[in-house]
Amino acid sequence: MELNRKPRNSFFGRNTKSVKLLSAIFCGTFLLLASCTVSYKFNGASIDYTKIKTISIADFPNVSELVYPPLSQQFSEALRDIYTKQTQLRLVRQNGDLNLEGEIVGYQLTPMSISADTYASETKLTVTVKVRFTNKVNPADDFEKTYSAFQVFDSSKMLNDVQEELVKAIITEITENIYNDTVAKW
Repeated sequence: MELNRKPRNSFFGRNTKSVKLLSAIFCGTFLLLASCTVSYKFNGASIDYTKIKTISIADFPNVSELVYPPLSQQFSEALRDIYTKQTQLRLVRQNGDLNLEGEIVGYQLTPMSISADTYASETKLTVTVKVRFTNKVNPADDFEKTYSAFQVFDSSKMLNDVQEELVKAIITEITENIYNDTVAKW
């Protein structure tokens, strides 16, 4: 005996209306999620741009006893770059709302890790920069501070062979520390 069954208009046992409803919900959810993006830019700056609009960064001359000629220009440009790339401040030659000036006061090589044959197996390159920061809008933030960073390299290598790479890493560290102390307030 054969039972009379109605043929189903379904896909996997569901009626067509349910499938259409589920498809619509799925598509709607997908489109909603695809169109919603969260944009979050983290640069650490805590600047009131309604009051502070400009920054001036003087050249930092190298007055240390040992001089690496490109250091002054490389450091000054790296310091300008960090502020122009990570803030909305406009760079001006002088009299900015924020002002940075100073000099490179140290460029030293120090022997480290004496080996069994009494020669240094590593050498430390240290750069020291004296910075004066003034904030025309909030003079309580003004300071004068010395920043220092170093890199260690194998003494079997000539300084000329590794100097550029070491100086780049040192400059990055010092400029980030200055940035954090002046506008990031970490």
